[in-house]
Amino acid sequence: MHPYFDLIPKYFPELSGKKLQQLELLWDFYHEWNAKINVISRKDIDVLYLRHVLHSLSIAKIFKFKAGTRILDVGTGGGFPGIPLSVYFPEVEFTLIDSVGKKVKVVNEAIKALNIRNSGGRHIRAEEISEQFDFIVSRAVTQLPKFVAWVSKNIKKGNTSGLENGIIYIKGGDLYEELKAVRWRNQVYDIAVHFREDFFDTKKVVHLMPPTP
Repeated sequence: MHPYFDLIPKYFPELSGKKLQQLELLWDFYHEWNAKINVISRKDIDVLYLRHVLHSLSIAKIFKFKAGTRILDVGTGGGFPGIPLSVYFPEVEFTLIDSVGKKVKVVNEAIKALNIRNSGGRHIRAEEISEQFDFIVSRAVTQLPKFVAWVSKNIKKGNTSGLENGIIYIKGGDLYEELKAVRWRNQVYDIAVHFREDFFDTKKVVHLMPPTP
């Protein structure tokens, strides 16, 4: 058993055997690719399931997306949070983008290796993408005001999954000043409520909703 992999079925007992098998494949996949391209920091690669997979799945602990929901993962890097979420929500459509081409190559290789049918990686900057999505997800790629400026045009109006469309952002620390500067409506969730490991003590998931006219 790979380090911390047991936390996945512990916190997500509803995951089927197939989904767990897909997530288990990530260990060998990222260790192999990290030897060629540094997509995950060297200090994190052996805590992959704690700091990347479980961290990404914190979104699934808080939100349940309905079939057909369209989600854009901005600044996905090596595929987080998009790849674990694609496995968890096979009926949801994910587009994973990054401005670094070699990272997108790894993302698409991971999608192929895990036989994921509901997601795809694209080499494009957030500012350049024109399509609209129900939700934009991301994991601490930049300060929230800058991120909102990048993607506000890409949020489709609506209430797709019984949840107001918007941004779902994973970030740690004190977010008060950033949220104040954005001026969007928000709901902040502490990940530590769901996952007991020390790593999550200051980690949060933020749901940002566009201002009402």
